[in-house]
Amino acid sequence: MSPSLNTSPSASSKDEGGGIAPQNKGSWSSFLKSIASFNGDLSSMTAPPFILGTLSLTEFSAYWTQHPSVFVAPASEPDPAKRALLVLKWFLSTLKPSYSTRNDKYGSEKKPLNPFLGELFLGKWEDEAGTTELVSEQLEGYNGQKASFSRTIHIKQIGHALLTLTPPTSSSTTAQSLDPTPSAEKETYLITLPNIHIEGLIYGKPFVELNGCTYISSSSGYAAKIDYSGKGWVSGKKNSFTATLYPSGKEKEVLYTVEGQWPEAFSIRQGSGKHGAVVDTFNARTQPITPLTVPALDQQDAWEANKAWDKVITAITKGDMDATNAAKSRIENAQRELRRKEAAEGRDWERKFFARADKSEEWWDRLAQQGCPGERIESEKTGGVWRFDEGKAREARRPFHEGLSPC
Repeated sequence: MSPSLNTSPSASSKDEGGGIAPQNKGSWSSFLKSIASFNGDLSSMTAPPFILGTLSLTEFSAYWTQHPSVFVAPASEPDPAKRALLVLKWFLSTLKPSYSTRNDKYGSEKKPLNPFLGELFLGKWEDEAGTTELVSEQLEGYNGQKASFSRTIHIKQIGHALLTLTPPTSSSTTAQSLDPTPSAEKETYLITLPNIHIEGLIYGKPFVELNGCTYISSSSGYAAKIDYSGKGWVSGKKNSFTATLYPSGKEKEVLYTVEGQWPEAFSIRQGSGKHGAVVDTFNARTQPITPLTVPALDQQDAWEANKAWDKVITAITKGDMDATNAAKSRIENAQRELRRKEAAEGRDWERKFFARADKSEEWWDRLAQQGCPGERIESEKTGGVWRFDEGKAREARRPFHEGLSPC
C-alpha cells in the first residue's frame, strides 16, 4: 500500500502541526516520531492524551444502528434482490457515523479509548420501527485492528460482520439482528470491513479515508461489491464510493449501482452505470438519528463502558492531561493484575453474552467463497471466533461480575 497525503496547493512545511495547540506541539512531534516505524496491533499504540476521544471502541457498535428503520427495513421486503439492496443501503448508511462522527464533533479524528476485556456497552433504540437492542462486549484484550505508518496511518480491520434476518415469507415472526446463528429459516449476510487510512496527521488535523473494496455475500444468492476512493492530486472527490449488487458469482450482471460520498449522500440506480433510473437516495447529513438510550450512570454496572471510563472521560473533557494519564493507568494496571491472577489459577475470563464458535462453520465458508474473494476467518488474530449466545444473554444481569472491578 503506497503512502498518500491530502494537501491543499498552498500547504507547506510551515503548516505542519497547524491543528495542534502550542502547548501540545512537543508531545505531538514526539508521537509522530514514535509511530514512524510502527507496524502492529493498534491497541498497543500509545497516543498523547490530548488526542484521545471520549468514546471506547465498544461504543462504536452503536454506529451500526443509528437509523433503526433503515436497519430493519430488509426484514419486511419479500423480494430477495430488493432485500439484498436494502442490506447494502443499510451498510452504506453506517459509514458516516462509524468513520467521520469524531471529525464532525471535534474538527479532527480522535483516538478511541482501548477497551478492556469484559467491557460492556448496552442500550436500546426506540422509534417507529419498534425497539432495537444493542449488546456490545469486548471479548479479547485487543481490538482486531493492525496499523502501519508512513506519514499516513494505514489500518487493516480484522474480522467481519454477520447479519441475519427472517424473510417475511417465513412462517416465523419477522426479525432482524446482527445475530450469529444461521438456520434454514434465516437469511444470512457476510459483511467484510474496509481498510482505513488516517490522513492529515502531519498537520495535526487527522481524518479518516476508506480505501480498497469490501463485499457483502448473502445466502439468498446475491452479492455486493463496494469500491472506495478518495480525492486524488488531480481529480476525484473525498470519501467517494461505487457499489454494485449482482447475483452471486455474476459480477458483470449488475442489478443496481450505488454512487456517492459516504459522509454526504448517495443515489441508487437500476442496472450499471450512471444512466439507470434512480430508485432510492440517502442523505447522511439530513437523515434523522435515533438517540441510543443507555442506563443512567448510577444504574450502570462497573463493567459498563460509560461508568468504567467515567474518570478518564471527565479528565479528558477538562483538558487535565495528568488526571487523564492517572485514571487510564489505574484501569490498565488493574487489567494486567486480573490477567496475571487468571493465568495463575488456570482459568479463562467469563464472557457474559458471547460464546466461542466453530471456526470451520460450513455456511461461513460457503458465503465467503460465493461473494467475498480472499476473505477468511483469522481466528488466530482475534482470539477465536465469537457468536452471540441467547442462552447466556437471558441469564446475564447486573452485577455482571460480582465482586470484581475493572479498575
